[in-house]
Parts: sequence; C-alpha cells; structure tokens
Amino acid sequence: MLDTNVLVAGLRSSLGASYRVLSLVGSGRFTHVVSVALLFEYEAAVKRPESGIRLPRPVIEDILDYVCAAGERQPIYFLWRPTLPDPSDDLVLEVAVHGRCDRIVTFNTRDFVGSARFGIQVETPAEFLRSLGVRS
Repeated sequence: MLDTNVLVAGLRSSLGASYRVLSLVGSGRFTHVVSVALLFEYEAAVKRPESGIRLPRPVIEDILDYVCAAGERQPIYFLWRPTLPDPSDDLVLEVAVHGRCDRIVTFNTRDFVGSARFGIQVETPAEFLRSLGVRS
C-alpha cells in the first residue's frame, strides 16, 4: 500500500527509493491496493503545480492509469475514521485495512502510529525495498 507522498516523490526524481518502489508496481513483487478515493487523492497530488513533478501532463495521466490498472481495486464499505490525526492518512489506512495489506509505505511513518492495532507495519520506501530484498 503506497501513501501519496511516495507516488509524488517517485515522480519527482528517478534517483530515490520512491522511484524504485514505483518501478516495482505491477511486477508481482508486492500487491498494490487502491480505492477510488485514493486514486482521486493521487491524481490531485501529482497534478498540483507545487508538487515539483516536471513530467508532461499526458505522461502523468498514463502513469496514473497504470497505477490504477496494476493495483488491486478495493471497495470501501465502511470507514475506520477517525483513527489517525490526518484525515488523508485515514484514507490510506482504510484502503490498507480493507485490502488486508501488511504494510503502508510512506515517508510520514509517525503519522501512521495507529496502524499497528490493525496489524499493519509502516515503512519508508527504503525500508520497504530492503524487506523485499531489493536494492534502492
């Protein structure tokens, strides 16, 4: 399960762990879970001018289409809110819980402190890559 900040960071630069994680989406190394609401959040974040993403709009749209197509779509039937301090983090946690994910990959690990009670581990992109046995 990828937090929005990992997607944004991966599209900003091809040099970091976030980019490497994005390159593994759809590879079978892990299952990426998405919901309609999460995809809307992804889209809003990567299309903001202040995101720092310098890719052309059609390329961004193609990447979003791929992230959607490669992801396991998870309907959300009920909400776990509020669990975390930030409602947008609650959105990510809900998808992870409903999708039975064992991990959330984010740079904001402190913001997901309540995830442990759902059996969900929170890792940075570099930690996630190490847990997969992949070099970043």
